[in-house]
Amino acid sequence: MDVQLHNPIYAIIGHAADELGCQAYAVGGVVRDYFLGRHCTDIDIVCLPPAGSTGEVSIGIELAHAAARAVNADHSHHFRASNVSVFKNFGTASFHFNHDGEEWQVEFVGARRESYRSDSRKPIVENGTLTDDQNRRDFTINAMAVVLNAEGYGSLVDPFGGIADLDRGLLRTPLEPDTTFCDDPLRMMRAVRFAAQLGFRIDDETSAAIGRNADRIKIVSHERITTELNKIMLSPKPSIGFKLLDKSGLLPLIFPELSTLKGTETVEGRSHKDNFYHTLEVLDHVATQSDNLWLRWAALLHDIGKPATKRYDPKLGWTFHGHEVRGSRMVKRIFTNLRLPLDAKMKYVEKLVLLHLRPIILAEDEVTDSAVRRLLFDAGDDIDDLMTLCEADITSKNEAKVRRYLANFAIVRRKLVELEEKDRIRNFQPPVSGIDIMIIFGLQPCPEIGTIKDAIKDAILDGTIANDREQALAMMYREAEKLGLKPVEQAP
Repeated sequence: MDVQLHNPIYAIIGHAADELGCQAYAVGGVVRDYFLGRHCTDIDIVCLPPAGSTGEVSIGIELAHAAARAVNADHSHHFRASNVSVFKNFGTASFHFNHDGEEWQVEFVGARRESYRSDSRKPIVENGTLTDDQNRRDFTINAMAVVLNAEGYGSLVDPFGGIADLDRGLLRTPLEPDTTFCDDPLRMMRAVRFAAQLGFRIDDETSAAIGRNADRIKIVSHERITTELNKIMLSPKPSIGFKLLDKSGLLPLIFPELSTLKGTETVEGRSHKDNFYHTLEVLDHVATQSDNLWLRWAALLHDIGKPATKRYDPKLGWTFHGHEVRGSRMVKRIFTNLRLPLDAKMKYVEKLVLLHLRPIILAEDEVTDSAVRRLLFDAGDDIDDLMTLCEADITSKNEAKVRRYLANFAIVRRKLVELEEKDRIRNFQPPVSGIDIMIIFGLQPCPEIGTIKDAIKDAILDGTIANDREQALAMMYREAEKLGLKPVEQAP
C-alpha cells in the first residue's frame, strides 16, 4: 500500500536521508492520522544508519541537521526550517517550520530497542532495527511506518495489522499487553485517551491487561497522568474515558475523589442518584457546548463535595446541603494533587463550583431582578459559563421538569442581558469607595466603613438605588447618620 504524502517536507527528508546513505521513515501518529483523515502537524521520523556505520554520531541528529539545511537551501516550497534543537541524552533532534500558515514540528530519532526495570518507566535504550522500533510502540495503530527514501517512497510498513485495527476501530498492543503496560504504565492512560478521542474500543485482552497492571500507574508522575487526563477531558465525549478509567481500576488510584462519587444508597426505600454517572452526563453536556478545558473541569468537579455532605433525613430524604461550598474548598487540593495550575484557572473552577446552584435556585422560584443582579455581581465575567454549566446540570429523566427549568433559565439569561445593559452590575465597584468614606468622615479604618459600603452595594443590587455616584453618596450620608457619624466639616 502506498501513502500519498502531500507536504513537501517528506520528500526533502527522504532526499537528505539518501544523501547520507541512511533510511528514514515517518512513524506513529502522523501515519495513523493520515488514514483517519485527521490533520496532524507533529511529524516523527525514525532513521537507520548506513550499513557499517560506527554509530558514534546519532543518525537522528545528523539527519535533522541535513534536512534543515536542505529545506533552507531550496526556496521552491516557500518555508524555512528553524534552528535545530538537539537533545543528545535522548539521541533526538527537532526543528519546526511554517507551512500554509501553520506551525509544523519534525522530530528525528534513530531506531531503537528498549528494555525496562520493574521500578521505573524510564527505558534502557539501545540502537535497534525498524522492527525493534515498531515493537516498542504502544498500539498497533501507532506502529505503522512510511518509507521516505526515493526507493520505496510512500510504502507502508505495517507488521501488526494497524490498518485493519483502524478499520475495526480497535486499540490493541503490538506485543503481549502485560509486557507493554508493565514496561510503561502510562500506556494504560494513553489507551483510555485514544478510546475517548477516537471513539475506539480497547480489545478484550488489552483491557484485561490494564486491569491486571493498574497498580503500576503509581510509578508514573502526576504531571504525565494529568496531561492524559486533560486530553480525555477535551475529547468529544469525555465520559467514555472516565468510564474506562473506572472499569480498569485506574480511577481510584489517580483520582480518588471522583471515584468516591460512585454508587447509590437506599434507606427506607428512598435512594439518591449515582453522582458519578450524573457528573459524567453533565460533563458530556458541557462538552457539546464548549471546548473550554476549565469549564469542563468545573463540570467534573461541580458535585465533588456531595459524598462529604450526604445525609438522610426521614422527612426530606437524601440531602447534600452545602456540597457546593465543600466542593469549592476541595478544588485547590485536587488541583495540587494533580499538578494542575494553582492560578486564575483554579480560581475560575472554584467560583463555578461554588455558584453552580444559584441559577438553579432562581429557576425554581420567581426570577426577581434583585436575585439576578446578585448573581451577575458574584459571577462577573464568568456568568455565561456558569449558565452553561447550570443548564447542563439538568439531567432529569422527567421531560416536563427539564422543559420548565430550561424555560426559566431562558428568562434568567434574558434578565441578565437587560439588567447588565441598564445597571452595569457585572464586576461593578460601588460608586463610593472606602477611601471616600474615610476622607468625608475623617475616619481611620474601622468596621463602620464596611457597614456603609455593604449597605450601598445591597441597595444597588436590590434596585433601591441606581448604580450612580450621586445616589450612592446620598445613601452614604443616611447610613452614616444612623451610625452617629458626621462629615468632617460638621464635626465639633
